[in-house]
Amino acid sequence: MSATGPKTRVRARRVTPAPRDSLEAVRAALRRFASARDWDQFHLPKNLAMALSVEAAELLEHFQWLPDAASDALTPSKRVQVAEEMADVLLYLVRLADRLDIDLLAAARRKIRLNSRKYPVAKARGNSRKYTEL
Repeated sequence: MSATGPKTRVRARRVTPAPRDSLEAVRAALRRFASARDWDQFHLPKNLAMALSVEAAELLEHFQWLPDAASDALTPSKRVQVAEEMADVLLYLVRLADRLDIDLLAAARRKIRLNSRKYPVAKARGNSRKYTEL
C-alpha cells in the first residue's frame, strides 16, 4: 500500500498476434506477397476462382487412373508433389476468401452443422448417397 492508498494494477490489454500457422497468418502473408508484386489488380474473385479450379485439377491429376489402393499409399516423392498442389489450392482459397471478406473457418463450421442436418448419422452411416436420396 502506498501513502496515497492501495496500489491498483492496470493490466494492459495485449493484442495476441495470430499464430504463425493460422489461416489469418497465411492470409496476411498472401496479402504481402501479392502487394509486393502489384498483383492485387489481377487477384479479382473471378480470376482467383478460376486459378483455384486449375490447381484443384492439377491435384486431381496425381490420382487420375490410379487403382484405389494406390491412391491411399502414395510414394514419398508423390506425396511431396500432392502436398504442393494441395498448398496451391489452399493458398488460392485463402486469397479468394480474403478478397470476398469471408471468414473461412466460420464458413466451414456453418457448413459442418448444415451437413450434420442433411446427413443424419441414422440415415447416412455407411451410405454414400446424396442427402436428397437418403
